[in-house]
Amino acid sequence: RGEPPAGSVQKLAELGPAGFARWMLEQPQVLLTDTTMRDAHQSLLATRMRSHDMLAIAPAYAQLLPQLLSLECWGGATFDVAMRFLKEDPWERLRALKARVPNILLQMLLRSANAVGYTNYPDNVVKFFVQQAASNGVDLFRVFDSLNWVENMRVAMDAVLESGKLCEGTICYTGDLTAKDPGKYDLEYYVRMARELEAAGAHILGIKDMAGVAKPSAATLLVTTLKREIRLPIHFHTHDTSGLAAATVLAAVAAGADAVDGAMDAMSGLTSQPNLGSLVEALRNSERDPGLPRQAMRDISRYWEVVREYYVAFESDIRSGTADVYRHAMPGGQYTNLREQARSLGIERHWPQIAERYAQVNEMFGDIVKVTPTSKVVGDMALYMVTSGLTPEQVADPDHDIDFPESVVQLFHGDLGQPPGGWPPALQAKVLNGAAALTERPGATLPAADLDATREEVQKKIGRKVDDCDLASYLMYPKVFTDFAAHRRHYGDVSILPTPVFFHGFMSEEEIAVDIEPGKTLIVRMLAMGDPDSEGKRKLFYELNGQPRTVNIDDNAVTATAVANRKAEEGNEAHVPAPMPGLVVSVSVKAGQKVTRGDALVSIEAMKMETVLRAERDATVKAVVAPVGTQVAAHDLLVEFDG
Repeated sequence: RGEPPAGSVQKLAELGPAGFARWMLEQPQVLLTDTTMRDAHQSLLATRMRSHDMLAIAPAYAQLLPQLLSLECWGGATFDVAMRFLKEDPWERLRALKARVPNILLQMLLRSANAVGYTNYPDNVVKFFVQQAASNGVDLFRVFDSLNWVENMRVAMDAVLESGKLCEGTICYTGDLTAKDPGKYDLEYYVRMARELEAAGAHILGIKDMAGVAKPSAATLLVTTLKREIRLPIHFHTHDTSGLAAATVLAAVAAGADAVDGAMDAMSGLTSQPNLGSLVEALRNSERDPGLPRQAMRDISRYWEVVREYYVAFESDIRSGTADVYRHAMPGGQYTNLREQARSLGIERHWPQIAERYAQVNEMFGDIVKVTPTSKVVGDMALYMVTSGLTPEQVADPDHDIDFPESVVQLFHGDLGQPPGGWPPALQAKVLNGAAALTERPGATLPAADLDATREEVQKKIGRKVDDCDLASYLMYPKVFTDFAAHRRHYGDVSILPTPVFFHGFMSEEEIAVDIEPGKTLIVRMLAMGDPDSEGKRKLFYELNGQPRTVNIDDNAVTATAVANRKAEEGNEAHVPAPMPGLVVSVSVKAGQKVTRGDALVSIEAMKMETVLRAERDATVKAVVAPVGTQVAAHDLLVEFDG
């Protein structure tokens, strides 16, 4: 509205439509109408996807929604997925977001001693990671522990406090405060933990209802009590898996919560957060009106509505909220992932059974807090029980041999910490099979990592110098980072590619604009594709800024050949079969080796779930049939014994 900014015509010629749209969004005197906003978004979508889906709209948040407390932009899953699947550098993403939104706090989830990984790290690794996150753009750290063990949170919290950033000490809500007998997770439990977090120096108290099981009456009771018992501002977070979360959030607000989380309308509901636009409207003109502008929220939500279309292939099949969450209590972030794991294992049709097994596993484990990474362990065991046809009675039976997933063994060993009341003794003894359990804080028993030696190690692996951010990535995910570095070295920065091209490749006659740096846009047009040659290569013909180019590529669909793996014979005790589809990631034996009952044979990984298969009897290995790197299906032969 009003006069165009000075230099608009020159900027349009210089930057092109996409760059010009982004430049317009950055001009403080420009207030875009609905139509202009929509057109600008369409142009931006042509060139900025995935991390740039966020970067393109980030300036609009800075200018139109400066009242927001924070933008939650980072956590374990986003850090991992950026490198593993999107081939993007999470640190570059963080810095780019900070540059575009300097006036709103950027917030991240920090899994205490797990940092952004799935295991406990040495204390100096956690401190080093926090230092890098704080230096590169994180302002507010929401620190939690997967077992609500404050002692396990202290190293991470202290590191945040030393960095000068905001520390949100977080309680993970579980159980049901409204029940006649809430068990160990009663009101006294939450008050005690809140006081421990306040004493540990937290600036803010977070309530993290990761499964969305806090009912409105529970939120009222909990927030009211905590406001009376502690002096910290309270930040309430929940998920909408049940479909009831908005009522819970409003109850928390009425009880005095100082901040609440929501998702933009187009990205809200189900396993996400409740609808932020609707929450704002429900509170508008009340004593607790947050004052967020209606039109700005609508405009930004329309942007996400368009962006979401590019990710339809990754959407879950969930169509509505479900009260089942009050039974299984899966975190919102895990619910869709576990269904995808079930699909990859070919057992999605058994989802009701998987959900019930999940609840039963939690009960067998002693009713633990379920949030990454403990929730993953419960999910691993539930899937393992379904694929193996195991019942809770068989799991509990000390005479029924079970190859527990490695994550379950680590959990009961104490590698993630200690739950309130400890582990069920009988099941712990069976899982550990005679091994001694850890009873103290895991980080206290881990030797400090040699950061200088590790830096040299990774530099040799990837063939270049690494900065502190690279080192932090490697410390969290060694293999994922190494694979990402190799991909970046071979292909360059693929984050600049449009999302449809990144996911699905070029279509014939398709034209895209790729911003390689500010003011430099490449126009790439696909012309034709040649037939594969004898080596399985194809020649692509395209134009780069109007100039003809050709490139030879490997066509994996042509060169790949399917080789059927040998199947294990039913009832043959000399055959060790794969219990589920997956990738063989390690082999602990070789032909001719003698093994005793309980020795590790092979490890299989499927959707981040690693299962170690162990010898069920004393024997001699005749052959390793599936070496490391073999993709196996259920019942494929892995190891063969002599007789």
